[in-house]
Amino acid sequence: MEPILEIDGLTKIYAGGLKALDDVQLTIKRGEIFALLGPNGAGKTTLIGAVCGLVRTNGGTIKAFGQDLTKNWRSARAKIGLVPQELATDMFEEVGRFVAYSRGLFGLPSDPARIEEILRSLSLWDKRKEQIRALSGGMKRRVLIAKALAHEPDLLFLDEPTAGVDVELRRDMWKLIGAMRERGVTIILTTHYIEEAEEMADRVGVIRQGKILMVDDKAAMMARLGRTEAVISLVRPIAELPSSFADYPITLSDDGTELCYRGGDGSGKGKADVAAITKALTLAGIDYDGIDVHESSLEDIFVDLVEHSEGETA
Repeated sequence: MEPILEIDGLTKIYAGGLKALDDVQLTIKRGEIFALLGPNGAGKTTLIGAVCGLVRTNGGTIKAFGQDLTKNWRSARAKIGLVPQELATDMFEEVGRFVAYSRGLFGLPSDPARIEEILRSLSLWDKRKEQIRALSGGMKRRVLIAKALAHEPDLLFLDEPTAGVDVELRRDMWKLIGAMRERGVTIILTTHYIEEAEEMADRVGVIRQGKILMVDDKAAMMARLGRTEAVISLVRPIAELPSSFADYPITLSDDGTELCYRGGDGSGKGKADVAAITKALTLAGIDYDGIDVHESSLEDIFVDLVEHSEGETA
């Protein structure tokens, strides 16, 4: 299947010399949810702006729906939706009229039934006559999502869509994103809430200082980079580890009361190692009274990747 978005060698250097995008290579599959993770200033919003025509780049190419955006901008942009990070809009406009107007911007005819469907799905129907300025921050963000959906895009960018909203609204948006995917919409999501990526994304990309550090299927990334950490509390301190533990990545605490294991590969090997270690402790006559096991989350992997890349560039 042809990719819906292909980015090749994209570079953006601002007037002050800041390189916001550095030779970015990225391909997005049709129908997937792709999460782009990175710290503040990593280049996430700049990358989205480049695809949506809001940022002029210094080099590289962008193809969407098989078309070069520099040559077929208008037809391709009509298939792209954007929910920006900033709440910049006409605060005195009524919700319903604001969302409906967006269809006309892309040359689509009026469709009150479709607008009603979108507003109801976002719990905005009862607010359709209210001015946007009267809404809460979370509801304003819903209005931006409704506006982005009004022209029925095939590719949707969500730039921090749940920033500043409460947990209930965030969960509602997750459900909405899942429903959009079921209708075949491809979604690219940036977020500071890494649990959102862990919950919804098919693939994950990590960006730092304008460079893509890694792109992979979420499950494959977890399996390859995930780790198991375990702390085993001993009943009595020991002076050194028995030789039978030499094959395991274990360290003994300075006071001899804890064994610390960090290993595995995210595929279950770590848990198997911990089980084998506890069995070996029993055979060696070493009593323990507590085990604390932690499996890496996507957030742990993300932090490790970013910190490692910082060390390389320091």
